[in-house]
Amino acid sequence: MTNSPHVLVLRPIIEEFRRRGWDVDVTAREFAQTLPLLERFGIPYTLIGHHRGRRMLAKAWGLVARSAAMVRFGAGRGYDLAMSHASNDLPVASALLHIPHVTMFDYEFATLSHSINVRFSKRALVPDAITVDALRRFGGNETKVLRYPGLKEEYYLADFEPDPAVLEELELDQEKVIVVLRTPPSMAAYHRMENPIFDDVLGVIARRDDVQAVVLVRTEDQRAGIEGFGSANIIVPRDVVDAQSLVYYADVVVSGGGTLNREAVALGTPAWTVFQGVMGAVDTQLMAEGRLGRLESADQLRLIKKARVGAVVRRDVGVLVDMISTARRA
Repeated sequence: MTNSPHVLVLRPIIEEFRRRGWDVDVTAREFAQTLPLLERFGIPYTLIGHHRGRRMLAKAWGLVARSAAMVRFGAGRGYDLAMSHASNDLPVASALLHIPHVTMFDYEFATLSHSINVRFSKRALVPDAITVDALRRFGGNETKVLRYPGLKEEYYLADFEPDPAVLEELELDQEKVIVVLRTPPSMAAYHRMENPIFDDVLGVIARRDDVQAVVLVRTEDQRAGIEGFGSANIIVPRDVVDAQSLVYYADVVVSGGGTLNREAVALGTPAWTVFQGVMGAVDTQLMAEGRLGRLESADQLRLIKKARVGAVVRRDVGVLVDMISTARRA
């Protein structure tokens, strides 16, 4: 697990493997809220490495160092299978240890990452919005690429039960418009630009007395920047919060990444993307279906109470585990 969303995606998969009698070990990198989320969900892990910043040379050295550490960790343990979500070090280490690896991801334009994780994996699990052809340049083909229906969020939210305690914890006034924002992935290799629209949205919210916003940050630098707005109606939690319940009860979600927006789609909350990279097939499809909006300017954002709490879309995580398990026999 190398980033916060990986904990959410892989938690029910781990539980299903264990329910089927598998032994599962978890490794993690120190970055964003990855470790606090693992601890919140009670998932034991071995810590291997940390994020080395946004410079490409540092990222490359981090890949080498973590892959070597993963090889040392995995050698001689008799693993039958390895899997990760959009990570690079585990596919490399697994190839060196001759352990079949499965990669999962839902954004096909992370070119550098997929040049590694698709090429070094036995299977690549992606949503059915992504075609096999889109992954051929990375070594994908009809045997390697397995496409599952729907969104990954609809699988890991299958056992979701909303908890209104998060509203009290953050002292949110439900009479006001509640907005949840997720900062852009400014440390990611596929998203190297700053995002002025996100800043403009914060400015609009700061001027509205009838709005309360909760901003979920990725880094301490981002926290400092948002707190610099000095607005009483913009809350930046210090600790990990129940983000899924927060999204469920929110009126609007705005995200510079993808996972939080797709959680909103799965939970029935209006969602807007301010992502400025190449739009992936999953979000393109959601926009075509009218389930996700794209902000070209902050003025487009409709800050209103949503009509009702939406229905949760739930899918069987066993479908994913069945697909992952095929790599063992490959």
